[in-house]
Amino acid sequence: MEFKHIPVLLNEVIEGLNIKPNGIYIDGTIGGAGHSKEIVKRLDTGKLIGIDQDLNALEKAKEVLKEHEDKVILIHNNFRNIDEVLDELGIDGVDGILLDLGVSSHQLDEETRGFSYNKDAPLDMRMDETKKFSAWDVVNKYSEKDLERILWDYGEERWARRIAKFIVEERKNKPIDTTLELVSVIKKAIPKGAREEGHHPAKKTFQAIRIEVNGELEVLKESIPKMVRRLKKGGRIAIITFHSLEDRIVKDTFRELNKDCTCPPGLPQCICNKVREVEIITRKPIVPSKEEVESNPRSRSAKLRIAEKV
Repeated sequence: MEFKHIPVLLNEVIEGLNIKPNGIYIDGTIGGAGHSKEIVKRLDTGKLIGIDQDLNALEKAKEVLKEHEDKVILIHNNFRNIDEVLDELGIDGVDGILLDLGVSSHQLDEETRGFSYNKDAPLDMRMDETKKFSAWDVVNKYSEKDLERILWDYGEERWARRIAKFIVEERKNKPIDTTLELVSVIKKAIPKGAREEGHHPAKKTFQAIRIEVNGELEVLKESIPKMVRRLKKGGRIAIITFHSLEDRIVKDTFRELNKDCTCPPGLPQCICNKVREVEIITRKPIVPSKEEVESNPRSRSAKLRIAEKV
């Protein structure tokens, strides 16, 4: 199928990365290469390293960036392994890093991937299809307590307890194999009045399961400090998030990396040896304009935060 990709906050990302023609840049979630295409256009002797755990995305990126292939290196990996990727390439430091988090438009639109609650598909949700663990394992093997925990923690779903209970009851009869089978269980669990409020009743549950399958929050939390340490002085990291859990991690990690000594007041000298690693460029996140949201509704919840290595 066609790989559709509309890059979110494109102008803001390009401006925020402050691209140098001879710089080295990483797109850690290259997806459909919408952002990367604009980055690479601004490079002269510079290089773009595109990383993605989705092989389909890398194939599309190769096609989109074909005319710039001499400036592009594409790698099948997870951005959490940035040290391994750069060490293998013999690169010490880079001038900019972009992460565009969450599920891509292509992954939502490709029916067989199981990311969408609007299309019937096997329960999958793997961003990296070479991995074995999938949404089916979460839904059919997790205990009721663990299901409730991830729905509450990762989906902020107020009906987490009921949904977990209904899933466990349903799978006693037979495994829950498809997305629409799961949607049906969720709709039974959520009271009718609540189902009619705002977003699709399965939205938060699907988000929670996807985050669990792909370890998204843990990966983000551990990756930001590693990425900052691979930036050259003056290099920038730009991160686009699509829900509050991700945004909170980015905001809190940037704040932590922005701090100098964290010793208790009154100590005669510093014993923590902590030094400030970044300057926060965006005190408040950058959000899409009204015009962008109208032309690309999936950008509605996007937030961009940028920090610079000091």
